[in-house]
Amino acid sequence: MSGETGTARRAESPRPDVAAEPSRLPRQRDTTPVERPWLLVAVGTDKHPFDRLVDWLAQWHAQAGPVELTVQHGHTVAPPLPGAVPFLGHDALQQAMADADLVVCHGGPATILEARRHGHLPIVVPRDPSRGEHVDDHQQLFARRLGAAGLVALCETREELHDALAAGQADPSRYAVQADATHSWWVVCQP
Repeated sequence: MSGETGTARRAESPRPDVAAEPSRLPRQRDTTPVERPWLLVAVGTDKHPFDRLVDWLAQWHAQAGPVELTVQHGHTVAPPLPGAVPFLGHDALQQAMADADLVVCHGGPATILEARRHGHLPIVVPRDPSRGEHVDDHQQLFARRLGAAGLVALCETREELHDALAAGQADPSRYAVQADATHSWWVVCQP
C-alpha cells in the first residue's frame, strides 16, 4: 500500500511523534489481521480534563494483550501508559489516524469526522458535563444520535468501552468503514 497517496507503512512511521508526511487523502482501512494493533485515543483539546476515559483505558490496558498506544490526553493528568502525549498537532493527529488500527475518542464532532474520513468506525466516549468534563451535553446528544445511526460505536460505561476494545483488539476490521471523503453521513446530524 505504500504507493497510495496519503498512506504510510507502519514500519516507516510507527508513532505520530516521528516525522512523516501527513495523510492528505482518505484511504480504505487495511483489514489484514495484525499481531499488535495500534490504538489511538484522542480526548481533544478542551480545557476540561477527561479522567474517566483515561482511567478506563488504563484499567483495560492493565489486562489487555499486546497493543501499541498513542494516548492524546489533553488537560487530563498524564496517564502511566506508553505513548501518552498531551497534544498532537494537526498533521501528527492526521497521521496517527491514518496509521492506527482503532480510534477511541471523545464526542467532538471534528474528531469523529476525521476518524471516519480515515476509514474508522470510532469508538466514542462522550464527555459528561455532570462530571465536569465539558460545559454542556452537546457531545452526549451528538454521539447518541450517531450511535443510533450506526456511525460510531457509542460507549457510555466502562464495560461498554472494555468490550469494544476487546472486540477491536481481536478483530480491528470490525471497526473499519469505507473512508468518507465527502462527509455524506453528516446529513444524519441535521435536524
